[in-house]
Parts: sequence; C-alpha cells; structure tokens
Amino acid sequence: MIRRIINKVFGRASRASRTEAKILPLKMHGIRRDQLDDCALKVCETLAQAGFKGYLVGGAVRDLLLGGTPKDFDVATDATPEEVRRLFRRSRIIGRRFQIVHVMCGRETIEVTTFRANGQKEAEDEDAHGDDSPAPAAPRRLTDEHGRLLSDNVFGSMADDAARRDFTINALYYDPAREEVHDYFGGVGDCKKRMLRMIGDPETRYREDPVRMLRAARFAAKLDFHIDPETRKPVATLAPLLANIPRARIFDEALKLLLSGHALRGVHQLRAEGLHHGMLPLLDTILDDTAGERFITAALKSTDARIQSDRPSSPAFLFATLLWPQVVKRWKALEAGGEKPQPALFAAMDEVLDAQRGQLAIPRRYDGMMKEIWALQPRFEQRGGQRPFRLLEHPRFRAAYDFLLLRAEAGEVPGEFGEWWTRFQEAGEEERAGMLLADAAAKPRRRRKRRKPGEEGARETHPA
Repeated sequence: MIRRIINKVFGRASRASRTEAKILPLKMHGIRRDQLDDCALKVCETLAQAGFKGYLVGGAVRDLLLGGTPKDFDVATDATPEEVRRLFRRSRIIGRRFQIVHVMCGRETIEVTTFRANGQKEAEDEDAHGDDSPAPAAPRRLTDEHGRLLSDNVFGSMADDAARRDFTINALYYDPAREEVHDYFGGVGDCKKRMLRMIGDPETRYREDPVRMLRAARFAAKLDFHIDPETRKPVATLAPLLANIPRARIFDEALKLLLSGHALRGVHQLRAEGLHHGMLPLLDTILDDTAGERFITAALKSTDARIQSDRPSSPAFLFATLLWPQVVKRWKALEAGGEKPQPALFAAMDEVLDAQRGQLAIPRRYDGMMKEIWALQPRFEQRGGQRPFRLLEHPRFRAAYDFLLLRAEAGEVPGEFGEWWTRFQEAGEEERAGMLLADAAAKPRRRRKRRKPGEEGARETHPA
C-alpha cells in the first residue's frame, strides 16, 4: 500500500520510460525523405515549425524498411489534438475513446495521433487515493475480469507510445527532418529477420486486447513473417477470449485480413493458429469439403490478384463467395425435401445469412448485393431466346458473371458456361444471334409421335 502511494505521488517508472530508443541514421535503414508522401511530410514539417515533434510512425515505416510502398501514412506527435487542430485549417478531431486528428490534403487524409501511454489500473488508483480522496484528473486505464482494456486514454511520451504498441515492427518512428529512425524494441532487426514479435508479455497483451491475436495472424500472412515462438505460445489457450469481443470489431478485422492482398494465406494462417473459430467459424465446414475448398481458394486467389494490381474489390462480393458453399448445401437439402428450385434458393439465402448474424455480424447493407449475385446464378444456364440479353442488362450482371467464372474454375459448373458468356459479351449482334441458334440447336429435338393408321387428325404429343 505504501509503495503504491509513493508510486502514485512521485510517478512510477514504467518499462517504457526506462527504455531509450536506438537512433539509426540513414545509412543503417535506407529510408529517404523523398520516399514519403507529400502530405505526411508537410504535416511533420508544420508540427516541427510550431515547436512540436512530428514523426512518421508504424506501418508506413515498416513497409518502407521492407522495400514496399505504404498505402497509409500516420503521424505521431507530442501536440494535443486541440493543438494539432489549430495548426491545420482542413482538419477535424474524431474519436471518443481516444481522440485523433484527420488532416486533409486534397483527397488524402493523414491520421495524426498524440503520443499515448498505458495508465494504471483502477484498483491501484483506488488503493492509492483511498475512499475519500479525489479521483485523478487524467482518464484511468480500466480492465475487465479477463484483463481486457476497457479504457486507455492517457497522453504520454514517445517512449510510452512505443511501449503500448503491439509488435516491435510497428513501434518505429521516422524523423523526416534528420532522416533518422527511432527504434525502441529492435523492430528494425525484426524486419530484417522477418520476425513478428510482441512488445511486452504476450499473454498480458493478448488479455488486454484479444484482437491482437488476429492481428498477429494477419501481419504474419500479409508480410510473410514468422511469428516469434513466445508470441505464438499463449494463442492456443487464449483464443476463446475472442468470444468477448464485439462482433462488429471482429468483422472489421476480418475485412482487413480478406482485403489485405494475402487473404488466402491469411485464412490458412488463421486456421493454423486455431483463431478461425473467433473470426471465420465457417472455414471449418468449407475447408473440410473438397468442392467448397476449391471454390473458396479460387475466390481468395482472385481477390488477392485484384488487390495486388490495385483494382477494387467489393466486400459484399467477397462475403458472397465465403457463404456460397453453405447456401448451395442448404439449397440442395431444401430441393431434396420437395421445394421447387427457385423458392429453395431464396429460402437457403435467408437461412444462411440469418445464421451468420451472430458469428460475424456481416452488415445488412451487403445483403442486397449478395442475394442478387446468388439469385442470378441459375439464369446463366438459360441461353436461349431473349433471356441472355435481359441478363446482360441487369445492374449486377458483371459481379454475377465474375462469380460464375469462379464456380466454373472450381468445377461447380461446366467450364463452357463461363466461356460461352465471355464470348457472348464480346460478340456482335449477328454472332450473338448465331450463338443463341446454336444453343437452341444443341438441345435434343423432341420426336413427334407417329399417328397410327386410322387416327386422322390426332394431335401431336410430347413424351413425358
């Protein structure tokens, strides 16, 4: 009790405050000022001119070290959000749990965050002050019974800020004025070794925020890094803690993984770590089924290729592919039970989407596009008359066509379906007419029933 009071009054030295950064010059890291985004560089320079510190931080520094091109540039500073806001005309403060500033430059947005620190647990605060003592002015660090952080809204130094980050490779600060990297926990060395290592005690950090386990799997897959054995060790035991995380937050993390450009590797990484139950529980039923695995593999490869070539990828389309094997399975079951094909398909869609609400919390705004893509699949089999022309005019034709190609690649439908529709889109009017005629001619002709002698005027009938 006395020690806690002394620590509270005089300030307890944390591990972060005792840590000094290793400052690496340009020749040791190779990151030059001209590699930075102009907007991020301007933000850092403006902060410095106003007497504040401004560093490029986190993933951008990591990606530059690895020879990549960052998609986002974040800045960390010792200026408060209000001070940052006053420096930039086109900026706004966002966030409730911890305020950050978005600085706009044209169409670009730079996220500026004030250095943060880990506060002290509520129980320690109460012991230090006693029942009648006033509460401290700064927000406190609250945890639940599992050790998960509920509140962590405390400003601090750059060393404090580095210590509260998750992995060593994300706790790197680049000073564009001096072209120096401030490395507190050996992140530069871990980048060179392609090693993902947690800052601090992994079990404690996972308990503070179980989503860090998902982030570990995502970064390992995205960067093709090995996970440090000590960082991996607690995951098997603590994976059930993901059940305490809001489903919306799990969905956000799933989306980051699936749109990382390395979704296929990420999905297998999740399963290898036993984390898919907390993020994508449907993977068990899909990857254990040969047909489902072929389809999902084709879908994720296609998504990765699109993202890596800077083409857009729709989350609704992606989740439509993930859920399709379950839709098909339920569709067939309903048909076997006597339902007609179309009503069975629509019933299967509703049942599968409803079942996923409690697992992944896929937003309802995606339902419309997913259902349209699924509902259009049977129409690709109708290649005669005016039906193909009407299908071409459907607003979701392109997405549904891409979906058909994945089904053909996985062997779910004949490959000639995809070839026919590819050719039909590119053909001229005469060729299209010929394709339709050829399609109609390809169908077996129905034989006329011969009339028996004496059956004058008998009607033609078709075999049952």
